[in-house]
Amino acid sequence: MDSGGLELALVFLLAAVLAVPVFKRIGLGAVLAYLVTGVLLGPHALALVRDPGRVLAASEIGVVMLLFVIGLELSLPRLKLMRRPIFVAGGLQVLLTGTVLGGLAMLLGLGWKAALVIGLGLALSSTAVGLQLLSERKELATEHGRLAFAMLLFQDLAAIPLLAAIPLLGKAKSAGLEWDDVLRAVAVIAALVVGGRYLLRHLFRVIARTDIPEVFTGAALLVVMGSAWLMQLVGLSAGLGAFLAGVLLAESEYRHELESQIKPFEGLLLGLFFMAVGMGIDVHRVVNEPLLIGAGVVTLLLVKSALLFALGLRPGRLAPRGAVLLAGVLALGGEFAFVVFGEAAKARLLDIATRDRLIAIVGLSMAITPLLLLVASKLLPRATSAQEREYDAIPDRQPQVLVAGFGRFGQIVARLLRAQGIPFIAVDPDIEQVNLSRQIGTDQIYYGDPTRLALLRSAGAAQVKVFVVAINGVEASLRMVRLVRKHYPQARVFARARDRRHAWQLVDLGAEALRETYASSLEMGRDVLVALGMARGQADQHARRFREWDESLLESQRLLQDDEDALLQATRDARRELDGLFDADAGAMPPAAGPVG
Repeated sequence: MDSGGLELALVFLLAAVLAVPVFKRIGLGAVLAYLVTGVLLGPHALALVRDPGRVLAASEIGVVMLLFVIGLELSLPRLKLMRRPIFVAGGLQVLLTGTVLGGLAMLLGLGWKAALVIGLGLALSSTAVGLQLLSERKELATEHGRLAFAMLLFQDLAAIPLLAAIPLLGKAKSAGLEWDDVLRAVAVIAALVVGGRYLLRHLFRVIARTDIPEVFTGAALLVVMGSAWLMQLVGLSAGLGAFLAGVLLAESEYRHELESQIKPFEGLLLGLFFMAVGMGIDVHRVVNEPLLIGAGVVTLLLVKSALLFALGLRPGRLAPRGAVLLAGVLALGGEFAFVVFGEAAKARLLDIATRDRLIAIVGLSMAITPLLLLVASKLLPRATSAQEREYDAIPDRQPQVLVAGFGRFGQIVARLLRAQGIPFIAVDPDIEQVNLSRQIGTDQIYYGDPTRLALLRSAGAAQVKVFVVAINGVEASLRMVRLVRKHYPQARVFARARDRRHAWQLVDLGAEALRETYASSLEMGRDVLVALGMARGQADQHARRFREWDESLLESQRLLQDDEDALLQATRDARRELDGLFDADAGAMPPAAGPVG
């Protein structure tokens, strides 16, 4: 196969369809599936793809998009709440691991620049594999799971300056570091930060007003690729520009919509990137140098495990079992190491043979870590008690309620939630409504289409307890309720119903329907009775009785909604029943018969 476009697409899709489900089923993860598939298909094994360089060049866009999404997820409040585990434990982990592994590299005869890149590159752990292992084992909320997440977050942050520094280190090695390059890089970064802060939100506001989803997707890709291109112009990492663009938009109302638009591209291109990395692994070198590669894997795992265990005990304040599990999750190499070593090879800080050995070491560490963690968890005794730590008491601002549609109906629900201090998030597809709400101080509202699963995932729907569907359109409302009931069956769904038939459909889907004008109309009817001379207590009693009767009628008619004749007869019978509903009450003033919405 000559690596043509159609052939590459077919190979990639075949890997996604066959290899990924198999690897995930046995607990090894999608990343390893792509790596192994790449090794098998690459020029050093089956040779179905003979030119992995072309694939790698195209797939690097996936890394750029990953950095953009990381920037979107990085908010100052989040950093502030977790500052101690992130910056103290995470910073010490990268510093100590990089120092020890870099020192070992220098002992092997490498220069300090190459040793610095190797040490820091190997200090990074796989975010994708680590979080997947914690999620599969339901340990994300445990003490070691939280500390692991904090360390991974710091590693993601540390990878940015490392990637930015590699081209400069390469220039310093080959021709002497020119201050003009540094000043030009700083100027472009400053221009991107200042210009992006004041221009990006205005750009997306204009694009959102077109109400054309594909145009918004194009604008999102334009921002990611454009910011990456600017960084490349001055010799810095393309990922740095994408990361900065993400940070600038992290607090904007477009954050979740942007993430949902970019995520599919990021996932596919990252998979292709891992395949290309696997294609680049020289299997013959691993076979010819098994002791060297094996020693590298063992050294990496032992050094990182020892340091992570110590950091887990202090300053992480974990029990010994938690510290061991922390080491088991994070001792492996990471996907950013592939990027770091690839960039270092381009900058001529590493030769090709050293890069291939390092990539093989990282890949093998990722392969055996799930197995080692499984063994460790079986051998370790279960913890009997959990020690409370300082950042366990941080209030959880994860929204408990998601309000879809922020018109008159959704706003009232949101105001009541806000008055009670209940965290919520609102999503509305009308950019004018979003802008107006943000101008009056409602920062919890974001732009986007809540009937799209990708956006709901980005907004944290997996942890939402209650969905409030207050969308105007009947079809859109039903579509979202179907989506929520399918993917988030544990949550309760309250949905705004336009009329009785809409309410029946919502109830059939498992939602709790509230007719939009029913309560206010019933309240007005009660006030009319009082104005005509009825006592307030009696009017309240009549309103309650009418409501009970009407809700019972609504349920009985729902069972007949597909039989028009039976429904029509039931409606006639209900009118006669309504005429005599209050006849038994002496002095009662029966309300006028007629349909209520």
